[in-house]
Amino acid sequence: MTKPLMILIAGPYRSGTGDDPTLLAANLRALESAAWPVFRAGHVPMIGEWVALPVLSSAGADGLADPLAEQVMYPTAHRLLQHCDGVLRLPGASTGADQDVAIARERGIPVWHAVEEIPGYVAA
Repeated sequence: MTKPLMILIAGPYRSGTGDDPTLLAANLRALESAAWPVFRAGHVPMIGEWVALPVLSSAGADGLADPLAEQVMYPTAHRLLQHCDGVLRLPGASTGADQDVAIARERGIPVWHAVEEIPGYVAA
C-alpha cells in the first residue's frame, strides 16, 4: 500500500429510528465503532454524517425532518464517494448505505463487509 485509503463507513443511521435522537446517537456510535480499526489499518475513516450533520445545521435546518435534509444527507455521501477509495458496509438495513454500495460498485470502488477485509487490517 503506497498511500492511506479514504474509506466511507456506511450503515444504518436513520433506518428504524423514527428520528429519535437516542436511537440516532446509538446508530452513529455503531458507525463510529469501525473508525478506529480503519484508522489502525493505516487509512482515513469517513462517515457521511460527520459532514452532513454540520452542513445541515449550518443551512439552518431544524433537524432531519427539515426538508433541507433531503438536499444534504444522501447527496453528501454521494459527493464523498467521489473522493473515497473504498466503502465499509456495516450490517443492518439502510437505504442510504445500500445506495453508497451501489455507487461504489458502479465506480469500481472496493466494498468490504467487515473491517477484517480491509487492506492492512490489524487485530486488536
